[in-house]
Amino acid sequence: MSRFPFGLSQAIQVSGTIGALVLGALSGLGGNMLQADEGMWLFNQPPTNLLKQKYDVTLTTDWLGHLQESSIRFNNGGSGSFVSNKGLVITNHHIGADSLEKLSTKDRDLLKAGYWAKSPSEELRCPDMELNVLDSIEDVTKRVEAAVKPGLSPADAAAARRSILAEIESESKKATGLRSDVVTLHHGGLYHLYRYRRFTDVRLAFAPESSIAGYGGDVDNFEFPRFNLDICLFRVYVDNKPYTPPHFLKVAEQGASEGDLVFVSGNPGTTQRLETLAKLVYRRDRLLPYNLTRLRTMEAALLQFSATGPEPAARSARYLHSIANARKAMSGQLQGLLNAELLATKSRQEAELRASAKSQESWEKAAAAVQALSKMDREYFLLETGHGLDSELFAIARQLVRMSKEKTKPSGSRLREYRDSNRESLELSLFSPAPIHPGLEAVRLGTAFTFLAEQLGGDHNAVKVVLGGQSPLQQAANLVGITKLADVAFRRKLAGQTPSEISSCDDPMIRLALAVDDMAREIRARFEAEVEEPERQANGAISRLRFELAGANPVAPDATFTLRLAFGTVKGYDAEGKTIPAWTTVQGLQERHSLLGAREPFLLPQRWIEGKANLPAETPFNIVSTADTIGGNSGSPVVNLKGELIGVNFDRNRFGLVRNFVYTDVQARHIMVDVRIILASLRKMYGADNLAEELGR
Repeated sequence: MSRFPFGLSQAIQVSGTIGALVLGALSGLGGNMLQADEGMWLFNQPPTNLLKQKYDVTLTTDWLGHLQESSIRFNNGGSGSFVSNKGLVITNHHIGADSLEKLSTKDRDLLKAGYWAKSPSEELRCPDMELNVLDSIEDVTKRVEAAVKPGLSPADAAAARRSILAEIESESKKATGLRSDVVTLHHGGLYHLYRYRRFTDVRLAFAPESSIAGYGGDVDNFEFPRFNLDICLFRVYVDNKPYTPPHFLKVAEQGASEGDLVFVSGNPGTTQRLETLAKLVYRRDRLLPYNLTRLRTMEAALLQFSATGPEPAARSARYLHSIANARKAMSGQLQGLLNAELLATKSRQEAELRASAKSQESWEKAAAAVQALSKMDREYFLLETGHGLDSELFAIARQLVRMSKEKTKPSGSRLREYRDSNRESLELSLFSPAPIHPGLEAVRLGTAFTFLAEQLGGDHNAVKVVLGGQSPLQQAANLVGITKLADVAFRRKLAGQTPSEISSCDDPMIRLALAVDDMAREIRARFEAEVEEPERQANGAISRLRFELAGANPVAPDATFTLRLAFGTVKGYDAEGKTIPAWTTVQGLQERHSLLGAREPFLLPQRWIEGKANLPAETPFNIVSTADTIGGNSGSPVVNLKGELIGVNFDRNRFGLVRNFVYTDVQARHIMVDVRIILASLRKMYGADNLAEELGR
């Protein structure tokens, strides 16, 4: 790969603010998008025609099945894959960071220092990690639609839909023993039952230091060139023995070359490409500005807390990274929606679709739902979603309070997250022995209380109930200081109580959850009846029209944090007058460190400074392709036509932030860790030859 060494002039970061992403990123939107590498495709509905037309490639059932069963969903929001016959799993360091933090102690910071288990006995069991492997998919659309009778009120329709979804999931779980989730696709156009094999004995095998895993920090986030060893290795155990997966990915030690066709198998979180124009305008004018205000407020508080000492900095690092990452992503999304060309394109596409419809009722109903949302969104997000109550301890209190009420109802009548099919995953999280840090909790909760009061005003009943006459910071400190919910045994005791018993609990965090529960449930019921159900019905009808018009070239559904297949080619791009090659090299990292390494976030771990000569300068480090990815794809395996692992996805560049709303491949790229730097680092930098040899074996 020495024909594209990343020299000093190229290693200097692409300049410009996040607003520059719209410059050229939206070019060609009026073209034939069916010829682009667009789509986060269902494994049971792969892009057969598109791949044949563009690349003369036919994916076999065996190839798809092998990749599906090698792929993993991390239940904390990421992706990964099996990479050995001994249950070894690879994902991103930033996906593993949650467990690294929970496994750390005052004297052993695994995030900062990294970790390598030199033998199986040294592998550390993660306290509450759940991995899901997709076993099968079943289309249950007809059964769901048959249960929601015409003429029902929105509230009754929502109840009927909730009931049939719970029934389908319960039947499947009982018959198969597998986790069973009905997934809404095409915003209500399809319903598929996903069955998963669950793994909860997951142990840490290897993690590099955070300073090389996230080299460049927030400065380089959503940028390229990059030099990140953003990987983490875990091992799955069953019956206290390493699991032998029926499928795992072999490693392509030769990596990939410019122009190669590659595939990404992962669980993209959410996109909004098929939403109505009215909903996109709502996102532009209300939702994104609100969320950016919230995130900036929390980020400022966390930065101030981090500056008070090394321990607060360590405790808040992962959460601060998450907040900063979301803030940057949403800033890019807002820039995209403020670009006139994007909304003009969406407007033309919607007009063409509406011209093919016999009635405009579906769009009118969807627009009315957006208007209803605008009247209740602040209370819904602050009270029910929890933006005004942001705390692990409060989340536990709410779960306990709601569990006591919901378990008295039939599964189909419960709030969806308390259905029988989700009980095991809920309890895994609720009874996690992972430590909860009171200082960080007080900062999060105090900041959230302040934001709640700013958004609703001091005279709002919810604000009065939450604050109880105290200032936000005082109330948060009091609640965190007195509650006993950090004690897992105390949680288990409360989990077995009846509604009347838990109502008499004197724990202050439980008292707060009880005090706001009726208000939160009321706004949730309004949201479901006035927004969610009307939108689902309207968008379902629009999707069915889209199906009719698409013919042999269907449109991929929006992302739903379920397994999807994307494809693209390894390809560089031009930006701000520079040609950006498709990959970076060790030489580029060394030159960047020489230029900027005297300060954070460009400091390298000591082993990387002392072992500088261990890695050949031309070793590829990070690599990009045009494949269609989004948040949730972090940790996704990237494979070649042989199904061999060539990289691990970890980010997008800033030009890719508009992909929430529209696919573009002019400058937008997803970024992965090249398999060659993974192998070379394990062997030459960490001495972990055993893990390097195990990969793909």
